[in-house]
Amino acid sequence: MSDYVVRDNAGEQRFELITDGVVGAFAVYRAHDGVVRILHTETAHELRGRGLAGELARQTLDQLRERGDRVVPSCPFFAKYIGEHPEYQDLIAR
Repeated sequence: MSDYVVRDNAGEQRFELITDGVVGAFAVYRAHDGVVRILHTETAHELRGRGLAGELARQTLDQLRERGDRVVPSCPFFAKYIGEHPEYQDLIAR
């Protein structure tokens, strides 16, 4: 999965997973005072079933950790991902 790159497109307020030069999946967010609320995750229909959303979540959470941000996983996918990956529990804003 290391062929995928996730970038923070701050102008669009979304993290984007780039594959073959196109956005294969994205997570819409709102950020305020070091807290990032993940609202919605979407994968391109033709690319579903390849694990893109999981890779998007992993790289997004890793980037947020590096920045020192906290997360509110309002998106059901991100909430489930964090629930299944306890190494990210510390990122949840309390």
